[in-house]
Order: sequence, then C-alpha cells, then structure tokens
Amino acid sequence: MQEEIEGHAKAYGLDFFPIIYEVLDYKTMNEVAAYGGFPTRYPHWRFGMDYEQLAKGYEWGLQKIYEMVINTNPAYAYLLEGNSLVDQKTVMGHVCAHVDFFKNNYYFSKTNRKMIDGMANHAALVRRHMARHGQDVVEDFIDTCLTLENLIDPMSPYITRQPAKSGEEDDDEDEDGVPRLRAKQYMDKFINPPEYLEAQRKKKEEEKKKLRRRFPEEPQRDVLSFLIQNAPIDSWQRDILEIVR
Repeated sequence: MQEEIEGHAKAYGLDFFPIIYEVLDYKTMNEVAAYGGFPTRYPHWRFGMDYEQLAKGYEWGLQKIYEMVINTNPAYAYLLEGNSLVDQKTVMGHVCAHVDFFKNNYYFSKTNRKMIDGMANHAALVRRHMARHGQDVVEDFIDTCLTLENLIDPMSPYITRQPAKSGEEDDDEDEDGVPRLRAKQYMDKFINPPEYLEAQRKKKEEEKKKLRRRFPEEPQRDVLSFLIQNAPIDSWQRDILEIVR
C-alpha cells in the first residue's frame, strides 16, 4: 500500500525523503506526541503533563491524532492503529506532502536530519547530570531554562553577520590602529600631523571605553545563545541550556 500511495504522490510531482511508517495504539501515540514526536527525550515532568492532557482529550472525544511526521532523513511517520483503511491511505498521502515540504522548503534546509539521535544523546546527558548533581537540582534548573525557551532567534541560521567596520572608508590605520588619512609618503606629515594622530588616538580610546561599558556591544535577540556564551554558570548548566535551546 505504501508503494502505491507514494507512486501516486510522485506522479503529481512530489519529491520526498524515504518514509518509515510506524502504527501505534492511541496510548503510545500520545506518549510519542508528548515527546514532540520523538521516541525518547530527557526526563522531565512536563512531558508527563503533556501526556495526561493528550490522553484526556482523546478519551473524552475532544481530539484525535491521525498521524505525526518527523522532519528527518529518512522521515518517520506514525499512524494511529484502528483508523479505517481509507483514513490510513489518506493520511499516508498527506504524509508524503509533509515530507516533500520538509525536503524542499528553504526554511527547513538547516534542519538537523539526525535529530532523533541528538534527542537520545540529550536524554543520556541529562541522566548523567542527574546522577552526578541530583535529580531535584537538575530538574529545577531545567524548569528555569524552560521559562526562557522561546527567547531565541529562529532566523539565526540564515543570517550572515559581517564584522562591523570602524573609521571612515578612506582611512587607513597605523600599527596602533589609529586611523590615518590616505596620503603619499612625502605628504604624510602634512596630511597626518602629530596633533591629528593624537586626536584620533584619543577618539578611538573613547570609542573603546563606550563599547566596554555597553554589554553586549550589539543587541541580541537570541537570549539563550547569549546566556550560553556569557552567563557565569557551571558546565553542566551550560549543557542544559544548549539542550533546551
């Protein structure tokens, strides 16, 4: 059936990664959904909370998960056991469109296609930190990090930042980094007299002092990245911040 559905999808011009399907009962589907679609995550109470919300929603007839797709290569798709054959075929065609979008949309081009392995590594790392520093200590710090988890810059993978250029475009700099006006060698002492160079040196020192007083030098939208690079925290806490980010 999968080959048939994918054949129809390709006939309509879709281009997608290989797809691996898993058929899950509703309890397992809710477990995976609580983990954000991944088979394993780091231990934390919020995943249990999400599971209870999903389970109650299904049991009370408020919601139903027909499928989930993970943006990996190969892509993993979960189908709900008990769906009718028509539902499963329709959902599989829908999955093909999802994966075509994942593969060909520019916004997803920077996606880590091995994120399942990454999540498993994160889980193992957090468990090691819990064993070393204590479960309550690590969990409390995760709680703190999760309050900031949306303070990131989703556009950062696509931004090429160039170092800022200081001084006038027509200026050169001497060995001390002091801007000099361009001039022929025989005219240099007239174009760049000592008093001018001294004034430029003082100006440059003042600019450096202002930059040192302003931290960071430029506004940063990605608060988590800033904390990872600059916060006075332990290495295990930095690991947790990187995982949450």
